[in-house]
Amino acid sequence: MVGADDTIRLIDFGIAAAAGARRLTFAHFSRSMGTPDYISPEQVRGKRGDARSDVYALGVILYEMLTGTVPFTGANPFAVMNDRLLNQPRPPRELNPAITPQVQEIIYRALEREPKNRYASARELAHDLEHPEEVGLTPRPDAERWKHRQSPQLRRALMYGALVLIPVAIFVVLLLVARRQ
Repeated sequence: MVGADDTIRLIDFGIAAAAGARRLTFAHFSRSMGTPDYISPEQVRGKRGDARSDVYALGVILYEMLTGTVPFTGANPFAVMNDRLLNQPRPPRELNPAITPQVQEIIYRALEREPKNRYASARELAHDLEHPEEVGLTPRPDAERWKHRQSPQLRRALMYGALVLIPVAIFVVLLLVARRQ
């Protein structure tokens, strides 16, 4: 939204109908709200957002405008939030070859998982969008590994396997104790 004084405000219309509702983050219930596709990683973790959180949402919108898809997907809101915390998005240039390496770098900087690595303000992001030729390219080995998606299912399977081993270990210890007596 553009204000009367030409200030820009990011507004999440996805939550407008549920203004009194609460949002579940991975950390706890929170009165702060956000749509899973656009919420920043720090907000997913239940931390307070700031201007860099808005820059993250702007990065998601830019990614979506240029590629036709959001950077993180999943079967439900929790899967989308988890994907954001564990994985890298598909490189925008792979979805739209017309995107320049500099614009891709701008998107990556806006979507940094750690707020300290993101643009500090929308003004910095806007400057780079206006002057992409000034944007230096940063080697991003993580971005190259976007196909190697981490899955919560593997972690869950390992946890269940460990839980199964606990009673087996107790049984073996009890059996050894019983044999010694």
